Amino acid sequence: MSYFRTALLLAAMTGLFLAVGFMLGGQTGMLIALAIAVAMNFYAYWNSDKVVLRMHKAREVDRQSAPQFYGIVEQLAERAELPMPKVYLIENAQPNAFATGRNPENAAVAATTGLLKRLSSQEVAGVMAHELAHVKSRDTLIMTLTATLAGAISMLANFALFFGGNRNNPLGLIGTILVMILAPLIAMMVQMAISRSREYEADRIGAEICGQPLWLASALDNIQAAASRIDNEAAERNPASAHMFIINPLHARQLDSLFSTHPSTEDRVARLREMAGQTAAAGKAPSPWG
Repeated sequence: MSYFRTALLLAAMTGLFLAVGFMLGGQTGMLIALAIAVAMNFYAYWNSDKVVLRMHKAREVDRQSAPQFYGIVEQLAERAELPMPKVYLIENAQPNAFATGRNPENAAVAATTGLLKRLSSQEVAGVMAHELAHVKSRDTLIMTLTATLAGAISMLANFALFFGGNRNNPLGLIGTILVMILAPLIAMMVQMAISRSREYEADRIGAEICGQPLWLASALDNIQAAASRIDNEAAERNPASAHMFIINPLHARQLDSLFSTHPSTEDRVARLREMAGQTAAAGKAPSPWG
């Protein structure tokens, strides 16, 4: 269902782009905006992993420098039938983690030192399984496509602001002004909805990878409690990277609003607990981690 919802939202974003493109830029303006957005996001798709890891001063670790953490990721990657990703640590007291990379063969996972300090090894396994779920689902590609369309819509609005838009549209000047204001907001809402949908799906797949939904549920509760009290200065300076983390690292204190990149933690935990109950009722074998 989550994949279907994501597909519908992407289709809605595409339809919005086509409609806004005609209203504000005409065919020529629409193609120019799309070409610029594609070029920008193509570069980001190939280089964002290096940029974000450098942004958060992540250092790569291996079996010798972080044996327990590296071993957890290694076992989870094997269970998920994924290539072993690069593993990074971030010196930050706020417990959090993210995954990046354009595909499973070029993936990286990163966790803060606060995560390893505050969470049990089982909870860490739940968190890293969630991050590997993003890798397995190629969510970087999905979010790049979304960002491309949202960026193109914003560019069309800017074109209309400076050049007057498509004067031949059926709604006239007032319609152009309304579309110019509302289209970027609607695009942002759809983009955030896709981001929240991918988080729910990563929770589900991550719980399947580690075999213990309650480990991830417990981790989310603990991360949320700590993240609301502990600053992540690198994320605050670079809020565009906030959607990558398992829990919003910013102190916006918004949960399931239209413009939130993350679902509410309470909703995510409730779904995982329901999933654990269904697993137990079905009599499935416990995870070998347990």
